Amino acid sequence: MTLPRMQPSDGVAWITGASSGIGEAVALKLAQRGWTVAITARRLDQLEEIARRAEGLPGRIVAHAGDVTETGSMKAVVDAIESVHGPIALAFVNAGIAPDSEGVLDMAAFEQIIAVNLTGTARALAAVIERMSPRKRGQVAINASVAGYGGLPASSAYGVSKAAAIHLAETLKFEGDRLGIRVQLVNPGWIDTPMTQPKDVPMPFIMSQEEAARRIVDGFEKGGFEITFPRRLSWVMKAVNLLPYPVYFWLIAHGTRRAGAKSP
Repeated sequence: MTLPRMQPSDGVAWITGASSGIGEAVALKLAQRGWTVAITARRLDQLEEIARRAEGLPGRIVAHAGDVTETGSMKAVVDAIESVHGPIALAFVNAGIAPDSEGVLDMAAFEQIIAVNLTGTARALAAVIERMSPRKRGQVAINASVAGYGGLPASSAYGVSKAAAIHLAETLKFEGDRLGIRVQLVNPGWIDTPMTQPKDVPMPFIMSQEEAARRIVDGFEKGGFEITFPRRLSWVMKAVNLLPYPVYFWLIAHGTRRAGAKSP
């Protein structure tokens, strides 16, 4: 079965976690390329402001408030989008958080991160795939991180959530191929967003959110499974994770001590 690379004429794009950062930038980039983009986050006022900024673009942005941590919320949002704007052809499941943690395992932060980055991601995917499956057509992309490639210092909760997101995308790829749904995985490095700006740590190869959005949307159009950038960071991290554990642990510990870095 030939998997689709969806176009604006095929339906609506939907983005979760779209009130700021990568989600906001991707929404505007898709609207520049002619898409009607439904954006979702908890704050309706922030979403409506982004929708106003898209006025005059070839496409448009429409706001649909929803919380990925609430049972039933994502299904209600997907139902509302499709009833008003038509079928969701492209979904970018992007909602994620990275709060600062205290101690080795801050359980409050751990549970919050898993609830949004993993369970929330699964909720959104389940809702949109339920709609796409009978049509046997669609495209979904999951936003993870290069931090999910392997264990990193001070990244127990965030890294676990992103490693699980990578695993989820890989698993869904098999089901998507069978159902006619293209599944993609987005693994960015450091991006200059409101999530990273408060962090006073070195951020190697940091990229603007506008450039990140361009690469992500280009990746949607090309259709490959993994969209990762910057390559000089992601490919090094991939290679390091192929090394034996003693070498891996030494390199990561030595490198992060020198840079004072935390995970993207």
